[in-house]
Amino acid sequence: MRKRGLALLAAALLAAPLASTPAHAADPEYPFRDPSLPLETRVDDLVGRLALDEKISLLHQYQPAVPRLGLGVFKSGTEALHGVAWSNSYTQNGAKIDATATVFPQAVGLASTWDPELLTRVGAAVGDELRGFHAQDPVVWGLNTWAPVVNLLRDPRWGRNEEGYSEDPLLSGAVATAYGKGLQGPDPDHLKTAPTLKHYAAYNNETKRDVTSSNVPQRVLNEYDRAPFKAALENDAATGVMASYNLINGRPATVDPDLETIVRDWSDRRLYNVSDAWAPTNLTGSQAYFATQAEANAAILKAGLDSFTVNDTNAAPTVTAINEALQQGLLTEAEIDESVGNALSIRFRLGEFDPDGGPHADITPDVIDSPAHRALARETAAEAAVLLKNDKNVLPLKPGGDVAVVGPLADKLYSDWYGGQLPYEVTVLDGIRERAKAVTTSAGADRIALKEVTTGRYLTATDGPAGLGTTTATTAAQFDSVDWGDGVSTLRSAANGKLLGYNWGPFVTAEDDPTGWFVQQQFKVEEQPDGTVVLRYAGYETQESWFGANTYVTVGADGNLALGAADAAGAARFDKTVITDGVRAAADAARRSRTAVVVVGTDPFVAGREVHDRTSLGLGERQEDLIEAIRRANPNTVVVLQSSYPQSITWAQRHVPGILWTTHAGAETGHAVADVLFGAVNPSGRLTQTWPRSESQLPEDLNQYDIVKTEQTYLYSDEKPLYSFGHGLSYTKFRYGSPAVKNGRVSVTVTNTGSRAGDEVVQLYTRQRTSRDVTPHRQLRGFQKVHLAPGRSATVTLDLDRNDLARWDVTRQRWVVENAVHDILLGSSSSDIRARATLAVRGETIPARALTEETRSETFDDYQGVRLLDETKERGTVVGASAAGDWIAFKDAALRGGRTLTVRASGAGTVEVRLGSPSGRLLGTATVSDTGGIYRYVSATAPLTPVTGRHDVYLVPGPGLRLATFSIT
Repeated sequence: MRKRGLALLAAALLAAPLASTPAHAADPEYPFRDPSLPLETRVDDLVGRLALDEKISLLHQYQPAVPRLGLGVFKSGTEALHGVAWSNSYTQNGAKIDATATVFPQAVGLASTWDPELLTRVGAAVGDELRGFHAQDPVVWGLNTWAPVVNLLRDPRWGRNEEGYSEDPLLSGAVATAYGKGLQGPDPDHLKTAPTLKHYAAYNNETKRDVTSSNVPQRVLNEYDRAPFKAALENDAATGVMASYNLINGRPATVDPDLETIVRDWSDRRLYNVSDAWAPTNLTGSQAYFATQAEANAAILKAGLDSFTVNDTNAAPTVTAINEALQQGLLTEAEIDESVGNALSIRFRLGEFDPDGGPHADITPDVIDSPAHRALARETAAEAAVLLKNDKNVLPLKPGGDVAVVGPLADKLYSDWYGGQLPYEVTVLDGIRERAKAVTTSAGADRIALKEVTTGRYLTATDGPAGLGTTTATTAAQFDSVDWGDGVSTLRSAANGKLLGYNWGPFVTAEDDPTGWFVQQQFKVEEQPDGTVVLRYAGYETQESWFGANTYVTVGADGNLALGAADAAGAARFDKTVITDGVRAAADAARRSRTAVVVVGTDPFVAGREVHDRTSLGLGERQEDLIEAIRRANPNTVVVLQSSYPQSITWAQRHVPGILWTTHAGAETGHAVADVLFGAVNPSGRLTQTWPRSESQLPEDLNQYDIVKTEQTYLYSDEKPLYSFGHGLSYTKFRYGSPAVKNGRVSVTVTNTGSRAGDEVVQLYTRQRTSRDVTPHRQLRGFQKVHLAPGRSATVTLDLDRNDLARWDVTRQRWVVENAVHDILLGSSSSDIRARATLAVRGETIPARALTEETRSETFDDYQGVRLLDETKERGTVVGASAAGDWIAFKDAALRGGRTLTVRASGAGTVEVRLGSPSGRLLGTATVSDTGGIYRYVSATAPLTPVTGRHDVYLVPGPGLRLATFSIT
């Protein structure tokens, strides 16, 4: 339940008549407009003055005006992940309105700074700019931000990797807290903006994201997936959460009871929780969880969401369904009041109902892309860059040298779906030109021509439909091809500089860059056994069930390109001619220069993005070719990798002396990269997730959320990665002294032993030596970035309370600190430990399981094959077998000769009890007859062979059965 004050209005204040209020303005004497009153008093006063239909209208994303009370339109959800990005128009049916604003590094880049103080400043700048936009148009630019994203980066193949911070819960929570604090501003009573944490919870896959269920055992859910949300809310750095699209243990996250219970208990304030876009209708559509929208909307409100993001600006379907729910007794007006109060609470805190608009009302549009914010963007982009490799001190470069800057990202910057429009661009080429004496460049893209084999005419595209043109490869028939990975390329017309795209037909060259929700400028150029190629259209809409089978390019009777074939056999065939070998041209430029900087990476809109996971971790094949060719041409090669996620650049790591990684870091990317390359900034960024050598080091299925069972992330993996969590080099060296562990603190002296000033990120890890359960190999417990001049030392002190070492005990379903010795590990990354100590912690010894008590099946210690499912639509988790032989294990159980097994289950089937293993000694079998429905549970008993002593007990449920609880008595 929400935590709220007990202050109430005096009866005389509540008696103010509504009828006396003019329709066009609110009475300024209304108590809800009095800032001196407690927030709860003001909220209750306003809710009490609203008619029922007015209250219901405020539950939609677009809260309409209530003129008689002086309430204006309020829109929830402005995207501000790494700068003000976009919002939607209230007057244009939700049309996307892009912001041209300061764009900071992508979220994973912000986290790579490991610098909470800096990120608070970034959040404050973004909050200022949103206030500036709000001053221009308060209806479009609502002050409720849908940021930050705190979903953990469990698997780098996730299409939204760029939106998250880290694979580590502590780091993600710290970064979210810092950014959220900046967005909110320092005033405890007045918000600059109202940040919303996305997306609760256990959400890391895009393929079929609305119908896949994340199988998350209790330990993983509590220790991992919930942790960053909890950190930000406990630290008062967010005003609510957005529910995710997926199901969690069989129940749609949109109706997850955590939203009303656990999540609200993490904060001392009222929270405003929202649905993701169109998720309310998934409940009756793709998820088929409820028969009617009235049932669905009632469940959404009861579960703890306060806002329906659906039907664009049309609130009528939402209002109608909620009214039906009220009429059917599925909701009460008191429940409506609760959610409406939550929605209004942030409007009060934003100052909307204060006579002066609150302390942030005087922020003007002048702050947008201000010189100060440009400087901050440059500082942040430089601090986010991670030096991955620097053999023989190839970096920093000396100013005034001769440099070849090559590659598809050398003179190009990209933003992403949740980034704003760049107000200007400083590319890497621009930044290097400001420092180098002579610069040569080449994009490294192959210029190709495609001749249709039956007609001998070339694919041509300029200003009209793309089709077959002349029999000669004129400029209009030439395209620059860039391979972005996963076999996906873009084709840019040499004639007009535009990308070839489907555009819902006919094919045209119209866009400067890949764009739109369904990116329609993506192709796979597939080689055929006869030496020809075919074009497979790879726009994101081709993955939708409604698109149809035809994804291969054909030529229509009018000579224009079309989508007319479901496979390569029916596609148009082309002879591909390479007009210019981009790799060779770039290598020639590199060969003539003293140093070569090859800039490769990703386009955030292509081959991986929201609704589109990646299948591999590799760069595009031709980009790999480019790196190899440049390195062969010039031994002084530096790779600058701009990407939104880890890349398996194993060849470069073995052969290229210098590698610098950055996210897509905004308009100041080129200045920041050059600052690092030429030593004006000593690199201090650190990786926030493990970089595998290849996807073979990851689970076969992206949709495996149990990081303990599948040994994912640096916490549990035994694999040797390409780069470890926390990795990052500096142009100087640091020495660690002997650590001291005392009174809940760990201290260590760090000395800069090099000749340059630099920043070291001191990382504190612990490892629990003994435990009843599997525990992490090491786990981040704290960090601090410290700046040191050459030869100088500083003592870094990090808090380490014994409660920080708590973990989830499934046997008693609570947090526990075990009696154990912990290794204290300090270093520059999770694999570069420089100092060690030990800490003996006096805690508990987890007792043997007492299976005589009713035991929830979900509290197993181990399992194979089973799925976690919803006990009811409202709450609870049960276990269901996917196939015969699936099992769950309860380790170290104290058996006392029990003769009876009692199970509570639904469905139909059997439950075997075995000793020691899934195929061990059979003690007995309970049979459950058909209960008549998956949510109708019955109890069944069976005799058992009595056994005493401490044993591992295995339950083997049959397919078709949902096991809720059991006991052995």
